[in-house]
Amino acid sequence: MDPLDFIISLARAAGTLLAERIDGPREIAYKHRADLVTDADRASEALIVERIGAQFPAAAILGEEGGVYAGSSNERFIVDPLDGTTNYAHRYPLFCVSIAYERAGIIEAGAIYAPAIGELYAAGRGRGASCNGKPIAVSPIEAVSDALVCTGWVPSHYDRNAANFAKLSSASQAVRRDGSAALDIAFVAAGRFEAFWEWDLKPWDVAAGAIIIESAGGRVTAIDGLPLDIAAGSILATNGATHAEMQRLLL
Repeated sequence: MDPLDFIISLARAAGTLLAERIDGPREIAYKHRADLVTDADRASEALIVERIGAQFPAAAILGEEGGVYAGSSNERFIVDPLDGTTNYAHRYPLFCVSIAYERAGIIEAGAIYAPAIGELYAAGRGRGASCNGKPIAVSPIEAVSDALVCTGWVPSHYDRNAANFAKLSSASQAVRRDGSAALDIAFVAAGRFEAFWEWDLKPWDVAAGAIIIESAGGRVTAIDGLPLDIAAGSILATNGATHAEMQRLLL
């Protein structure tokens, strides 16, 4: 099966599960303050892992809730079964499922599905980026002063991020903090935001979004401008035209 088609169908199935459960009672646990995990996260990942195992039994899986599932091939799926758990727990509609397919260390496909707003973003290497099957592209805005930008952080990391939040609030048209890094990156790819930055992320937060934004004509690096390392934690994802200016403002 084509890996892109597979992860699109898989993201949609997991997102449907989340949507069906959103109004039900929640079982909520805390990894640490403001970092939640719910029964829905676990159920979504269980569905994803089961279906990957059935279709790609030799592939490895890196999942937010279940950790590492070893494989015997050079394929790996990088899975966030529910990005924006705090939003989900409060029934705020900006949450998503994010799945990336990697082969021989290269991300080849990504899918991000936000069921509450009915949007599925996807990209395959050399195949462009889409939302609900229609091509998307980054915005043409060139100056940060004309840009809507986005960021995120957990409350315990506010002090580290406050100065940049204030700086960009002054330099841009506005700054948003929506609480789902994967979806924020997809919104850059769709031309809604011109830029997104965040520290302290995990591979499952950025892997799918990185190929979607590149396929939509954008640019993605670490915040310091080095090539993106999905395991290193920081990301600057932009429409390309604002990238250098955003980097200067953030460093």
